[in-house]
Amino acid sequence: MISIVFFGTPDIGLKSLEHFYNSDKFNVLAVVTQPDKPSGRGHKLMPGPIKQFALEHGIEIFQPKSIRKEPDVIEALRKLKPDFFVTFAFGQILSQEVLDIPKYETINLHVSLLPKYRGANPIQRAIMNGDKETGICTMITELGLDCGDICLEYPIEITPNMNCVELFNICAEKSPELLEKTLSGLKEGTLKPVCQCKNGVCFADKLKKEECKIDWTKSAAEIHNLVRGVYKCPGAFFDFRGKIIKVMETEPLNEDIDGNPGDFVRISKHGIDVKTGRGLLRLIKVKPEGKGEMHAGDWANGVKNFK
Repeated sequence: MISIVFFGTPDIGLKSLEHFYNSDKFNVLAVVTQPDKPSGRGHKLMPGPIKQFALEHGIEIFQPKSIRKEPDVIEALRKLKPDFFVTFAFGQILSQEVLDIPKYETINLHVSLLPKYRGANPIQRAIMNGDKETGICTMITELGLDCGDICLEYPIEITPNMNCVELFNICAEKSPELLEKTLSGLKEGTLKPVCQCKNGVCFADKLKKEECKIDWTKSAAEIHNLVRGVYKCPGAFFDFRGKIIKVMETEPLNEDIDGNPGDFVRISKHGIDVKTGRGLLRLIKVKPEGKGEMHAGDWANGVKNFK
């Protein structure tokens, strides 16, 4: 049996933790996750999904504010004598002292095909850039940013209308099997990690709110990719009469028309067609400030003197 400590915080790692917990090949010794954060109108401290699972299944939990600076947590993890640490969207950088604790290695699951999209938001960046393929990979964790040797990888197609939530879910579904194959192969000595190639390195920097504001001078395809890439997290938006309108679903149209970028040129049962720097973009679903998600045409019809 392979013993592990699982490091993770958000939903994307939950299926992997569940897989390890329910497998007769693995023993989950403990979970390390970020401190609880305030949530909802009352700002009540709420556990993340990884912690919630650990609580429900009696798994020991550590919640360091900064694991590199908490010797008591480091010593407690050392006493567990794990075979592996497994990190998946943990959210903190590990020190060499922590990386050296497992008998074998610290393995990270990264949601891109490294060396492309090292960093915080690889799922969103891949879609925003119009990529047709991404994937997941397992790697040996080193002190640098996502620069360790690659163990295994699994490519994933990005279809033309796939949004980041859909891609997020595919990555979550495919990760448990890849992690299991990685840990088993490393322990048995049948898997030999390979160095990342030096060509094609790029970074997926953390998203900033200003990046999500729609620039209508860009092409319809570029704006469509932005909408898909930041869908609900945090969401593409534009200002309309002092209100923020989030755009939830769009469709680039194979036509153009005279006008200025940002002009609403047509309203129909299909949505609102907007002039962009190149081509028309149909807004299908929007979320006006203070309201729920709705069909774009319904929003336009409810606004006095819309155009």
